Amino acid sequence: MSQYFKPISISLSPNVEKDDLKLALKLIFSPWRWIKGRAVSQLEEEFRKYLGVKYAFSFNSGRSALYAILKSLNIGDKSDVLLQAFTCNAAVNPVLWAGLNPVYIDCENNYNLDIDDLKRKITKNAKILMVQHTFGCPAQMDEILKFSRDNNLILIEDCAHSLGAQYNGKKTGTLSKAAFFSFSRDKIISSVYGGMAVTNDDELAKNLHSIQKEFKHPSYLWTLQQLLHPVLLNYIILPIYNFIDLGKIFLVLSQYLGILSKAVHKKEKKGERPFYFPKKMPNALALLALNQFKKLERFNEHRRIISDFYLKRLQDSSFILPEKENNVFLRFSIRHNLAHQIISYAWKKENILIGDWYTTPIAPDDTNLRKMGYISGTCPNAEKLSKTTLNLPTHINISLKDAERIVDFLLTWK
Repeated sequence: MSQYFKPISISLSPNVEKDDLKLALKLIFSPWRWIKGRAVSQLEEEFRKYLGVKYAFSFNSGRSALYAILKSLNIGDKSDVLLQAFTCNAAVNPVLWAGLNPVYIDCENNYNLDIDDLKRKITKNAKILMVQHTFGCPAQMDEILKFSRDNNLILIEDCAHSLGAQYNGKKTGTLSKAAFFSFSRDKIISSVYGGMAVTNDDELAKNLHSIQKEFKHPSYLWTLQQLLHPVLLNYIILPIYNFIDLGKIFLVLSQYLGILSKAVHKKEKKGERPFYFPKKMPNALALLALNQFKKLERFNEHRRIISDFYLKRLQDSSFILPEKENNVFLRFSIRHNLAHQIISYAWKKENILIGDWYTTPIAPDDTNLRKMGYISGTCPNAEKLSKTTLNLPTHINISLKDAERIVDFLLTWK
């Protein structure tokens, strides 16, 4: 076992700093601020100004935001939604919940949608194309925009990974009819749960506003679970994570007892909808998101510094590295034929929790692919990438010393 006690982690609320912990603790003892308040409208206004869009609507998750967009489009049941494999079930489930049919497109080696496969798989019933900016790397939007126009498709951007990324000088989320963002526990900014839908389309905005008003607020208990997450993770779980797996046991037990929520509910792995989706954004989580949002540029600059270090140190290694251009590097994704073995060894021997986002075409790996409408072999490159990809952390709590320790470990692999 490693000489290091507290692990280097890629997830588990990685963005949390002292001011975030102080705010979460303060909010835990201020239940009158949990559900309603001015923070929700403030967050929406800050988002509108930052992106330069006309409308922004907050929800309790990126899933809820996508679901609201899909329902607001009023395209009718059973229409096809074209979306890429090598994604999370959180991007697929709102499609299913809205009564629509996902059609999976393969991805290229940069983890984004394969235009050639898109051209092969478009269907007569296709109404929507959803493009994912995977790991913060913008997709090839010029080609995608042309394809969507030529085929009369509604374009939606999945910006869950890409807040702050740009394509040809324009921010992701501003290149389509609608876009959604996620503030979940391991995204660019995080409020444990939270999301935003944005658009410049007046009619769509009118429908989104109506749907947002119809959604109820999440419960006090659910809101408390999210407020407890950064506190317990940073003060208890991470410090004892590698002590006979005590931290991991505490995390699992806390989730089992309902003290903390899971990132993905067991129902979602079967295409079903948990009771807490879709909902409004509660005021307490909007306050957490606002506190993170004001640090966005610093967060992304830090990600660039750490990523530049990885690129420089690993450029002559056996690992296949990502392209730098326009990437905000939510995670620094590299490829190696022994990816899963490296991930396992890093944890067991070095106390480094390297990521494996994703190990199957639709994550997490215990997702029922049949329930997602995915047929094995449909997207062979996505399946290959899921076996050979590992992610390095870039978040604000990763120092250059941490990054150097990670690289020194990786360079032992040939």
